[in-house]
Amino acid sequence: MRDDLSAGITPYSTRVMNLSHFLTESARKLGDATGFVWGARTWSWAEMELRASAFAHALAHDFGVTKGDRILVQSSNCNQMLEAMFACWRIGAVWVPANYRLSPDDLAGLAQSSGARGLICGAQFPDHAAACADLVDFTIAIGTAGFAQDYEALVTRHSGQNPTAVAVDRDDPAWFFFTSGTTGKPKAAVLTHGQLAFVVTNHLCDLMPDTGPDDASLVVAPLSHGAGIHQLAQVARGVRTILPAGAGFDPAEIWELVAQWRVSNMFTVPTIVKLLVEHDAVDQHDHSSLRHVVYAGAPMYRADQLRALQKLGPVLVQYFGLGEVTGNITVLPPCHHHLDDGKMRIGTCGFARTGMQVQIQDDVGAEVPFGQTGEIAVIGPAVFAGYFNNPDANAKSFRNGWFLTGDLGHMDAQGFVYLTGRASDMYISGGSNIYPREIEEKLLLHPDLLEVAVLGVPDPVWGEVGMAVCVPREGVAPSPASVLDWLGPKLPRYKMPRHMVFWDALPKSGYGKVTRKMIHEELQTRGELPVPSA
Repeated sequence: MRDDLSAGITPYSTRVMNLSHFLTESARKLGDATGFVWGARTWSWAEMELRASAFAHALAHDFGVTKGDRILVQSSNCNQMLEAMFACWRIGAVWVPANYRLSPDDLAGLAQSSGARGLICGAQFPDHAAACADLVDFTIAIGTAGFAQDYEALVTRHSGQNPTAVAVDRDDPAWFFFTSGTTGKPKAAVLTHGQLAFVVTNHLCDLMPDTGPDDASLVVAPLSHGAGIHQLAQVARGVRTILPAGAGFDPAEIWELVAQWRVSNMFTVPTIVKLLVEHDAVDQHDHSSLRHVVYAGAPMYRADQLRALQKLGPVLVQYFGLGEVTGNITVLPPCHHHLDDGKMRIGTCGFARTGMQVQIQDDVGAEVPFGQTGEIAVIGPAVFAGYFNNPDANAKSFRNGWFLTGDLGHMDAQGFVYLTGRASDMYISGGSNIYPREIEEKLLLHPDLLEVAVLGVPDPVWGEVGMAVCVPREGVAPSPASVLDWLGPKLPRYKMPRHMVFWDALPKSGYGKVTRKMIHEELQTRGELPVPSA
């Protein structure tokens, strides 16, 4: 047999399914069954398909949108977001959703960097539309607005039109997934039709096995990012999507909807899980239908894991994965979440997702031994195609074909990965590397503390020392000295925070994450950063 067999094989075709076909298939199979719920309104699968088809025809016929055109979206969660996503894909356009909490100037920056042809904008964001007006060819408003054509009018006008899905190849862009931008300007990670099809399959395999049309999925995060990917997997399996009626996060409404619609899965972040299980409403509504509460974005502190398991039972599913890998790096399924510390691999974010390979590497790309800290790297079909128009970022993010996550961690001999933190979170005190997460885990075991964040601050003697920002539980007022005395026996002296302050709450990003950049900025605003003195 020839050693160079692969050299004689030319791929016959790289064409893949257009992602819009997920909705088409579910509409064919399920027809009049309820596919989407928003407050008191419901839409059948057939209605969703008809509306998405009509809007796709409007984009192509009225605005000349063609394959490869980018459509920017500024909207809070609504049924039109999901419909428009499938409409864009049907005609080969690229879905470019933004975090709707961005400022008008920030959105204009995304319009410019993405080269967006058009903007779909919620009526409640006229300033955002104005900021982008000179950068896009057209604007379509969701809701009544004087600044653009009306989405619903377009759907009505083109009702009954059913454009054929455009042919796409595996690497054709489908979604520009913007990074959160916590360490600089947001970058557009290019997600493709073939890559996202793998991601959907992987989600259904690793996160929610046995999910199907009898299930319901509750949206408790913005559809512009991870929740949108999660709901795409639900559409692929004919799972109805439940959208809370209120614009804000209301735990009481969430638990009421879980009981009403017999919700079986939801995707969120650890902060939201914590708020849900600590709210009184969790005990007032039946949540026995829940099988998979998927959390991502950050590992869950052990103290919060225990509360969630006690309240909800064995339903927690953790995954670790950046937007660039669309969540597909590791998974920790319910069978590996335990109340018993002796059975729990405390601190792990799980093992490699199906079809993905994870490695811990040193600074030159060599795999490090089990138990040794290094940078988490990954290869596999879920890895994105690269950053749009950003060759410098691409060069820094890939090495020998591996995507470098920027996260530090180690792996045990069984393949379980343990996150230490972002490389940028680590600080060096007296020549020793300090990883804030270890300290935070210990602090959260204190009975009087609800939330904590630790970061490095300058020190004239040690270079950097730890500063802990803590949120006490309601009705208690611990002192820094008492908390540090309690912490002392649990940590080596060189890891002990030297400074501690108490706040009513920690600032959070639009996705519910606590970032050290935001903590540092708030410390500066409050004048609480320690002043180095010799």
